[in-house]
Amino acid sequence: MDMEKPHKKLHCIEVCLTPKLFSEIQTHENYIVVLVDILRATTSICAAFNSGVKTILPVSTLDEARAMKEKGFLVASEQDGKKLDFADFGNSAFNFSREAIDGKTLVYCTTNGTRALEIAKKAEKIAMGAFINLTALTSWLIDEEKNVVILCSGWKNKFCLEDTIFAGALTEKLIQSGDFTTQCDSAAAALDLWRLARPDILKYIEKAAHRHRLKKLELDDVIPYSFSIDATQVVPVYMGGEIFDTQLKK
Repeated sequence: MDMEKPHKKLHCIEVCLTPKLFSEIQTHENYIVVLVDILRATTSICAAFNSGVKTILPVSTLDEARAMKEKGFLVASEQDGKKLDFADFGNSAFNFSREAIDGKTLVYCTTNGTRALEIAKKAEKIAMGAFINLTALTSWLIDEEKNVVILCSGWKNKFCLEDTIFAGALTEKLIQSGDFTTQCDSAAAALDLWRLARPDILKYIEKAAHRHRLKKLELDDVIPYSFSIDATQVVPVYMGGEIFDTQLKK
């Protein structure tokens, strides 16, 4: 008589639509947070590692960023999309050329992304998620064999379209792997939004408020790149006070 095969244990996906909701997540054990700030922090962090930055030190306040600059660090910092006067870089992926940052340490502070990171610090690991590293991130999460909480940075603690659409794209790829499942309504809603946006994501993202904030600041040249899938293989992860590229530490 054939023995029944044991059921494969699937890991759970939960989506947190804004940082304000993170304290209410239902996943409490064995989980990794994927931090998402498509416009622009997590996209820019991935781009920085793609250009060879050695490590990134995230700070959550402008005072901390300014103090690190006074200590001689390179600093990327912005407020409401605008580069601050003391900073070396703003928050565009295009700021981080190989000539500017290869082999260097970068201090990072943004309006939404690094503040959301501060909120999630109780997690064992926090991975940076972006369209530009979608497949590499998915593969890394499968290898980690843990539950996943996708934390959308949003805009000043409010829901935003671009982060939620990415949460849907990542949810889809994880479920398609056969190793993950979800019973989270936020994940289901994000998945629906992604499937709605996917046929022409740049057209759909015209609805996003932050896309128009960047346009007014003449900082929207990075929009097409921010929605380019798999432009890099880096998987930046925050642990022990710094962000590093897991692909370099295999």
